[in-house]
Amino acid sequence: MPSPLAHKLNCYVRLSEDDRMCLADAMGPSRMVAPRTDIIHEGDDPRAINVILDGWACRYRQFANGRRQIVSLLLPGDPCDPHVFLLDEMDHTIGAITPVLLGQISGSAMRDLTARSPRLDLAFHRESLATAAIQREWTVSLGSRTGIERLAHLFCELYARLTAIGLADGNTCAMPMTQNDLGDAMGQTSVHINRTLQELRGLGLITLRSRRLTIHDPAALARLAHFDAAYLHRTEVDRIVAC
Repeated sequence: MPSPLAHKLNCYVRLSEDDRMCLADAMGPSRMVAPRTDIIHEGDDPRAINVILDGWACRYRQFANGRRQIVSLLLPGDPCDPHVFLLDEMDHTIGAITPVLLGQISGSAMRDLTARSPRLDLAFHRESLATAAIQREWTVSLGSRTGIERLAHLFCELYARLTAIGLADGNTCAMPMTQNDLGDAMGQTSVHINRTLQELRGLGLITLRSRRLTIHDPAALARLAHFDAAYLHRTEVDRIVAC
């Protein structure tokens, strides 16, 4: 079974068969995580790198009164920060949105892996830089994009990320997030998200049904969102570029 982590890293650096075998050897036993449960908590000691092998997860912060802010989304192939084992404790929580198949790479195995393979070392560094770029773009969305632009941009980003790892079917991809999830990611209420979804549907840009998103006019949605996939820094995937 092809490794989703290898598939993702290959978007940044062309991996050899030896690189793929080293990745497979470094990965510990996988385990299933139930939806809506936490993978690792704020304050925990991050001794290993969690890798999403299947399913969707998110990073989030939660206040004592229950308010939650989703700060990023984790898709198949995503390492939950390849250098996190250098920290003493987690500064956020990672939770499963769907059932998640989770792998782990120990800190010592990651050190050995990147020391043995310059290509893997470069690929993990490029992945970290791309993750930071995604975080910057989310900050731009929260600070400067309108409600409809924010949601359109998120849909463009997720579609591009899923396409890069072979998980889109034409213009359709998975979208398992609830309106509450989208609100927590966009800094809006679920009522506002509902209205924005209706507006995007009314413009003929998307259909969201049965946890599947179809983008009917990717170029038009990208123009609305001011989306340019260059910040994803993928070398092996076609970009959706705003005109």
